Amino acid sequence: MTALSPDDAKRLAAAEALKLVEPGMRLGLGTGSTARHFVELLGARVAQGLDVICVPTSEETRAQAQALKIPLATIEERPELDLTVDGADEFDASLRLVKGGGGALLREKIVASASARMIVIADSSKFVAVLGRFPLPVEVTRFGLEATRRSIVKEAGALGASGDVALRKTRAGEIFISDNGNYIVDCHFAALADPEALARRLNAIPGVVEHGLFIGMATAVISAGPGGVEIFGRLGARA
Repeated sequence: MTALSPDDAKRLAAAEALKLVEPGMRLGLGTGSTARHFVELLGARVAQGLDVICVPTSEETRAQAQALKIPLATIEERPELDLTVDGADEFDASLRLVKGGGGALLREKIVASASARMIVIADSSKFVAVLGRFPLPVEVTRFGLEATRRSIVKEAGALGASGDVALRKTRAGEIFISDNGNYIVDCHFAALADPEALARRLNAIPGVVEHGLFIGMATAVISAGPGGVEIFGRLGARA
């Protein structure tokens, strides 16, 4: 039996999520390598006549969807969505997520919050017992960057989380700029003992625009790996 590659697992999870899409739905389209598979598969369904309207969570996803002729709208035009399908950089058994590796965390969180359901698709390697293995992204204003960075270090340290809080750079060595014109710092904390408390502390820092902790937002995670597809949570509407 051929081993399932991480990319094959992502596509398998995306295909499972596509089964939830019904004609007439208003969809949020996530960002990242796994979400890209979902958009590609959705595009094929649209080409076959599926009627949906979609709100992308990044300019990258917008460009992909436009190329596939998927009907698009803005969140202003469609402020209430039926379903958002997005990836995650890691998730735990409580459906808490770390997102933002692609830099789209702010738009991803806005779109997910506007949705009746958020379904996460991921390969099984993204499951963790304790959040923090993947660096936590925090989107911050350009003004006051160092003051904000120090506040993040201080607030996280009060909860026992320590590590490098580094300004994100592109592969070319330039400062990464989000679609919203902000900077992102990546927090290498290794383990987050109390994600809820950290989220509250980060929210209270003036220079923080948004952080990559998605808590109480995912309805379910569709995880695919060598053992097939596993569902965490429930695929029905958010309570």
